[in-house]
Amino acid sequence: MSDRSTSPSATRELGQFLRARRERTAPRDVGLPDSGRRRTPGLRREEVATLAGISVDYLIRLEQGRDLHPSAEILAALADAMRMTDDERDHLYLLGVRSGNEALCPSAPNVLDGVAPTVMAVLEALDPTPAFIVTPASDVLAWNTAWATVVRALGFLDPAAGSVPNLARFVFTHAAARRVFPEWRAVADEQVGQLRQAHARWAHAPGLAEIVEELLAEPEFARRWQAHPVSAKAPGMKRLDHPEVGDLAVAYEVLELTGHAGQRLISWLPADDATAAALSVLTGGPRLRLVEPG
Repeated sequence: MSDRSTSPSATRELGQFLRARRERTAPRDVGLPDSGRRRTPGLRREEVATLAGISVDYLIRLEQGRDLHPSAEILAALADAMRMTDDERDHLYLLGVRSGNEALCPSAPNVLDGVAPTVMAVLEALDPTPAFIVTPASDVLAWNTAWATVVRALGFLDPAAGSVPNLARFVFTHAAARRVFPEWRAVADEQVGQLRQAHARWAHAPGLAEIVEELLAEPEFARRWQAHPVSAKAPGMKRLDHPEVGDLAVAYEVLELTGHAGQRLISWLPADDATAAALSVLTGGPRLRLVEPG
């Protein structure tokens, strides 16, 4: 293709991501001695350039957003040099594609106004397993009766300026969030990492730019956002402090809804006996099968 459209914002974000990863990578992580006398955190540009087999000048151009078309080989070498995780590598490669030609990147449709009837049927059929539908912007578009019953007392469904419930907004702005999530810092890191990844993959997803701009007014969010973390929404476990039944250990499963603009179906299952009993009390349904977090 001779006409390659370049996204300045994507090029800038690629450079910011590389610098953030460099500053986060400790010398010991890559087998280098650490004298403890560094003016800036992490690795020096010279060290990354040597490990990646590129020139320092070229790395500077990348970090400053002045190189528009880094090759796949260069990106892979930089990922190896800074010991990036799989999620970070995927994010780096996607930013590399966007910086060279954003037209080749997937984007969400201009309109995302609801959940497909077939998806709603699946959601409702999961009752009494709590489940909900979330967008790349962390908007909760739909949920079943069991999930509403569990989270209503937590504040997840509290109205916020007429908007739909949003998980990231709840974590960073709701007065109850730090009580609801005993491991709040980890939850906050996860929310920002997912929004960062969505920002690269679903740049035009409805509500994404707006929620990021809104939350940048929150210092805890802004600090994390500037560090450029990335993480995919993957199965795992969360602890919740519920005002009616106490501690809940919830194992969650994530299903990508192909063809639905990045929507995901997330279900909650008990990770211990106490949680199984508590969910049964809250929903009035049968005791759910235990699931080991994985």
